[in-house]
Amino acid sequence: MPTLHSKWILVQQNRQCCIIHGSRCRYLNSRILCFKIKTWPPGTQCIAKSDNIKCKTGEVAYLKGDILTILELGMGKAVYRARHNRTGEEGLISASNVREREALRVDPNLSLMPWFHGKISGPEAVSKLRPVEDGLFLVRESIRHPGDYVLCVSLKQEVFHYHIIYKDSKLTIDNKNYFYNLIDMVEVRHCRKRPIYIFFFLRIFCGCCSGWLLDLANLTLGESIGVGEFGDVYEGEYLGRKVAVKNIKSDVTSQAFLEETCVMTKLQHKNLVQLLGVILHNGLYIITEFMAKGNLVNFLRSRGRSVITTTGLLHYALEVCHGMEYLESKRLVHRDLAARNVLVSEDNVAKVSDFGLAKTDSQTTNNAKLPIKWTAPEALTSKKFSTRSDVWSYGVLLWEIFSYGRQPYPKMSVEEVKKGVEQDYRMEAPEDCPPDVYALMKACWEKDPKLRPLFHKLRGYLEIELSKHEAGSGS
Repeated sequence: MPTLHSKWILVQQNRQCCIIHGSRCRYLNSRILCFKIKTWPPGTQCIAKSDNIKCKTGEVAYLKGDILTILELGMGKAVYRARHNRTGEEGLISASNVREREALRVDPNLSLMPWFHGKISGPEAVSKLRPVEDGLFLVRESIRHPGDYVLCVSLKQEVFHYHIIYKDSKLTIDNKNYFYNLIDMVEVRHCRKRPIYIFFFLRIFCGCCSGWLLDLANLTLGESIGVGEFGDVYEGEYLGRKVAVKNIKSDVTSQAFLEETCVMTKLQHKNLVQLLGVILHNGLYIITEFMAKGNLVNFLRSRGRSVITTTGLLHYALEVCHGMEYLESKRLVHRDLAARNVLVSEDNVAKVSDFGLAKTDSQTTNNAKLPIKWTAPEALTSKKFSTRSDVWSYGVLLWEIFSYGRQPYPKMSVEEVKKGVEQDYRMEAPEDCPPDVYALMKACWEKDPKLRPLFHKLRGYLEIELSKHEAGSGS
C-alpha cells in the first residue's frame, strides 16, 4: 500500500486501489487506478447534490441543496470532514456528493429594484407579502446563508420560498433555465405560466404578455416636465413617438407606481391616459402617451373664464366622468381623483391618470398618504374605499373645474377640513357655477355613501346639463 501525500486520496472499491492528486491519474500496480477528483481547502463551502438521510456512523445528514463547510480532508477515502451550516452538525461527507458553492456576483443596480428587500428573514418576507395575493413577490438575501438569495412568492394564500442557485456563473431556480443576474431573471421570466415563475412582472403586469417591456435603446429623454416625491417626469420620444416618461429611482417605496402600472395594463379607454410600456434600467421607467397641455389644474388656471366657457367646463367634467364610469365598471377604485391627476391632450381631451393608489373595490389602504381635501370622510376614518368614495372626490374635482383650478377649501388647513367635513361643512358653489352642477357636487358629498350617485348616474345628469348649454340656454 503506497504512502499518501496530503493532496492524494486513496480510493478502494472492489478491492482495487487508486491514488488521486488533482488532475493526475496513474496505475500504482495492476490493481490500482487513479481517478480525477477536485479537492478543496478548509473553509470551502459546498452544496449537496443529493440527500444523505440514511447516513453511516460519523457521517453528516443533509438534504439536497444544503450548504456544508469543509473542515479538513478525510483520510483513506474520497471524503471530507465538514460542518452543516444550518444544523451545526459535524462529520464526514462524500466528495462525490457535493459541489463547490460559487459566489454570486451582485449587480450594483440590485438595491434600486423595488422587488429587492435586502437581508431579511423568511418570516419578515412573509409579513411584507401580506395580505397574500397571487403573484406578489420579493427577492431577499438569506440571513441563514449570507450571499445567497431567495425568491419569496405568494400563491394560493401561501408564501413559497425558492432558493436561487448560483452555478457555473449563472443563476437558476430549476436547473433548467439559467440567467446571468437577478435582474435578467426577473425581467425575462415574468411571462412564464408555472407558479414558480409568477413574480415581479406578474405583480406588475398581472399575467399580461411581455409586449409591455420596452427597449431602453429606443428611448430618448427630453426636458423634465414635472418633479414628484419618487422621481421626475420627462418629455421623451420612443421610436419617433412623443411620450411621457416617469422615472422612479427609489426602491421599495415605489411599490405604488408598480401597482399603478399593473392597473394601467388592464385598462383601455379614451378618457384614461394610455400606458405604452415600461423599462427596467436604474430603477423603473413608466412610458405613457404624452399629454401636451398638462394637468387640468394648470390648464384651467392659465386660461380662465375668458378662454374656457361653461360649456367647455362641462365637456371636461363629462370626460372625466366617462373615465371614472369605466373604472366603476371594472370595480376599480382610483383613490386619488383630483384635477391635478387629470391630464389634457393636444386636442383638448381630458384623461384620468395617476393610478398609484388604485385597487379593486373593498381593498384597504394602510400606508398611503391620503389627499385629505379630496378623500371621503368614511375613507379617512376606516381606510376602506369604494366607488362611492371616488364619487366624493369627483364632487371636489367638479368644484375645482368650475372654480377654474382654485385650491378646494380655500384658506382652510387640512385639520380644519377634516373637522369641518365631519361636522357637515360643505364648500359654497364656485362663482357663476350652474345651480344644477352645484346640486351634483352636494349629492357627491352626501355623508352616507349609499346616497351618493354612481358615475353612470352622474354621467346622465351631466349630459343633460351639457345639452342645455349647447342649445344656447347657458354661456
